[in-house]
Amino acid sequence: MATRQKGPAGRVAAENRKARHNYFIEDSLEVGIVLEGSEVKSLREGKANIAESYATVEGAELWLINSYIPPFSQAKSAMFSHEERRRRKLLVHTRELARLWQAVGREGMTLVPLKLYFNDRGIAKLELGLARGKKMADKRETEKKRDWAREKSRLLREKG
Repeated sequence: MATRQKGPAGRVAAENRKARHNYFIEDSLEVGIVLEGSEVKSLREGKANIAESYATVEGAELWLINSYIPPFSQAKSAMFSHEERRRRKLLVHTRELARLWQAVGREGMTLVPLKLYFNDRGIAKLELGLARGKKMADKRETEKKRDWAREKSRLLREKG
């Protein structure tokens, strides 16, 4: 079972840890997400996966595609269940939607979900990152910087 984290933003239901490894996150924003009742209950169990999902602008709406929220375990029939990988509508202001559409269309950026969580009021929110893809050399450079920072802190701890 996935571990639940408690922090300033509330309980984290799903996190995309590989996003920061595969992309340069240039900007992030909090958006609402339209869910069904059984999806919310399943999210509260902490079993969702957004690692392979992405967001796209279609028409005048923002959609989350390929996110996985498993069926609620205590739902008695298929009537109360939901589709696991359905497209979910994201709620965002019109001005922000125009800015995202421009960044994706003209600048070649990608909309990557970073974290799916419940805020302080218990409402499901999605942290969406405006990202640019990393090349393999960029990934190696980031890893070298991280290793050097770790080694530097270790040396300072031993000396001090």
